[in-house]
Amino acid sequence: MATAIVVGAGIGGLSAAIGLRRRGWEVTVLERAPRIAPVGAGLTLLANGMRGLDALGVGDAVRAQGQVEASGGLRTSDGRWLSRVDGDAMTRALGTSAIGIHRATLHRVLLEALPPDTVVTGSEVRQVSAGPRPSVDGRTADLVVAADGIDSLIRRRLWPTVPSPAYAGTTAWRGVTTEPWRGPLVVAVTWGEGAEFGMVPLGDGRVYWFGAVTSPREAWNEDELAAVRARFGHWHDPIPALMAATDTVLRDDLRHLRTPVPSYVHGGVALLGDAAHAMTPNLGQGANQAIEDAVVLAARCDPDGDVRVGLAAYDAQRRPRSQEVARAAYQMGRFGQQLRNPLAVALRNAVIRMTPASAGLRSMARYANWTPPQL
Repeated sequence: MATAIVVGAGIGGLSAAIGLRRRGWEVTVLERAPRIAPVGAGLTLLANGMRGLDALGVGDAVRAQGQVEASGGLRTSDGRWLSRVDGDAMTRALGTSAIGIHRATLHRVLLEALPPDTVVTGSEVRQVSAGPRPSVDGRTADLVVAADGIDSLIRRRLWPTVPSPAYAGTTAWRGVTTEPWRGPLVVAVTWGEGAEFGMVPLGDGRVYWFGAVTSPREAWNEDELAAVRARFGHWHDPIPALMAATDTVLRDDLRHLRTPVPSYVHGGVALLGDAAHAMTPNLGQGANQAIEDAVVLAARCDPDGDVRVGLAAYDAQRRPRSQEVARAAYQMGRFGQQLRNPLAVALRNAVIRMTPASAGLRSMARYANWTPPQL
């Protein structure tokens, strides 16, 4: 039986393991954390991500744990609408409903789709070889999948000329309400001058929210929850109430691979997810693109065929699309959250108000409209 080693048990790594097993590969996932623990906040699965999860056989399980986002739009910090669309229009334009889900919940669903001995925790990778048979810390396999995140050790070892991830100029706070949300909630992204706030209902009734601002790198505060409340506390309802209903908050400086990786394949090793194309979150496509990677990798790599041929097809199919999405996400950030000049902000807002909401949906559909290959 053909063997594969997946490095990293995040969303992309577990999705790849599920897909490869469905194709008949024997898969081992190496995870450096000493144990699998719930981490992160929320995320949105768009049409492309949900289609990918359907191809992996876990779509229905994810829908059962998530919350359909029934509406959407853009607002200003005082609550005025720039653009608004209802859920039915979004579904028609994007092909399927968007799903809000806690990252830990999605991770659990993916983990439960694998045999319990698939993931080996406490396995910090130190050495990797690309061939003639790839190996990780002396373990050889027919295929190695580097799903080890934005600071991928495997990318640094095998792609040493690729620059390190760059700071995108934005820092973000992320939180989830402690209890299920009982107040009114209209899903929207709100833009201010050099700032953005968004909210996503989750399947368990809580609400995931994020606040992002243009900021110097590593401008940390002793109390980050107090800092985000001070920054967004005067914005429209229910933003202050959502923050007041939250006990803990995460803060991260946003980074991305500014220089595209020239190939996602080196010998028998494939980059996947953030290791391949770490992007800013402005299009909400990070996890969705990792799921796409996983499905295409599994579809193209036949356990009874030539792995190098399959990897070449994976690279040819995934690199152009994922890098286009990454570029678009970065440009959306510059047009949206990072725009600070008051005149430029006013002009942008006027343009959005005059643009039909259907045009914005078509722009979103360009990236969410993806059909997975058969596994």
